[in-house]
Amino acid sequence: MSWQTYLSNNRTRFIQELIDFISIPSISALPQHKDDVRRAAEWLKTRLDTAGMNHAMLINTAGHPAVYADWLHAPDKPTILLYGHYDVQPVDPLDQWVSPPFEPQIRDGKIYGRGASDDKGNIIATVQTLEAILRATGKFDVNVKCIFEGEEEIGSPTLGPAIAQHRDLLACDHIFSMDGLQWGEHAAGILVGLKGMAKLQINVFGPKTDQHSGLFGATIQNPTTALAHILASLRSPEGKVLVNGFYADVRPLTDQDRAHLAAVPFDSIAIQRTVGVTALSGEPGYSPLERMWARPTLDVNGIWGGFQGAGSKTIIPASAHAKITCRLVADQNPEHIADLIETHIHHHTPPGVRVEVEKSSGAHPFLMSPDHPSNILVQDVLSELYGSDPYYVRVGGSVPVYAVFERELGVQPATMGFTLEDEQLHAPNEFWRLESFDRCQMAYGILLHEF
Repeated sequence: MSWQTYLSNNRTRFIQELIDFISIPSISALPQHKDDVRRAAEWLKTRLDTAGMNHAMLINTAGHPAVYADWLHAPDKPTILLYGHYDVQPVDPLDQWVSPPFEPQIRDGKIYGRGASDDKGNIIATVQTLEAILRATGKFDVNVKCIFEGEEEIGSPTLGPAIAQHRDLLACDHIFSMDGLQWGEHAAGILVGLKGMAKLQINVFGPKTDQHSGLFGATIQNPTTALAHILASLRSPEGKVLVNGFYADVRPLTDQDRAHLAAVPFDSIAIQRTVGVTALSGEPGYSPLERMWARPTLDVNGIWGGFQGAGSKTIIPASAHAKITCRLVADQNPEHIADLIETHIHHHTPPGVRVEVEKSSGAHPFLMSPDHPSNILVQDVLSELYGSDPYYVRVGGSVPVYAVFERELGVQPATMGFTLEDEQLHAPNEFWRLESFDRCQMAYGILLHEF
């Protein structure tokens, strides 16, 4: 019996396993679900053992555990490391879900539930493929290791030290991540770039308490006005960042980069219509797709201070606050960017207020060559599955562990996940197409069996 036949014969069981896995509320961001996250890790450890993998175990971290297993019986052959994450996002707002987020339902060829698409579906489909190949052939033609983490949705804050501690255990020649997107139902994409992130909060302090604007409005600085001045100084109206040195380390786009980006179908009018804006804007000199995927950003994510209720309250507030994030590209360093912004903020602070800048841990950007050997393998698999060559794509989001793998293991991860961007990731009514479930199994079967 072939591994393909094994997958087909066990499809009903495998879909039930997908339902069981999604049913565990492994929300890494919420402390009340800490035990659920570990329960999901234990479930996955047992499933890897059942699949025929060896040394299935939990790697404890300072936060949520990672799950490891291996099969190392192909002497003189390369070793691949498979990566995914089993933690999921919170489910709010709950009242917008058609069916409960942890009671998965199948409707119209799609399975609905939190984590179905991001990333439990991709994980379980791949583990089931490991089982299928081992049951059908008794071996892989390559050495296989798995590492599945429980903190991706909160930025993988404790996985880095765990990877550094277990470098020998995780040593490999190739890494393939199942945490990623395909371009569409009928078109494949190879992810070659992810943005990093710098995070700051600005706190502007004025009088020790709110003051009467009629008595003091002409004599003391207003913290909200000062904050508005600071924020306006960070960017031009078009969207160019005005912080001195912000673009100094940005790796410029090559002719090949621009050609790959230009080959990707992109409809700016459709984007405007989808998000409900009258025009696209951003750094001059670049196309919208180049800005989205290959240029850094600075965004104000939230701003608050003073009176927020109905009607009027004539005060000068005591403080004002804003949160800022920057999406960074190769070769920007998040700590350095945060320092540059802090310097800019202090330089542009009006007299009469005091400013504090809180800097949070960031994430390093990731960029790999389309011609990387791992990407060539992914291209072969996707071309066979889709019947056409994949696009080379980047994402404006971040997967912090990619840079950690590169730093600690010396290996750049290639991405082969089968999520589609319309599947309500991080939103109510998340779903995954069962067609993608089947395609993920086939993809990793081809990769592992014909490596």
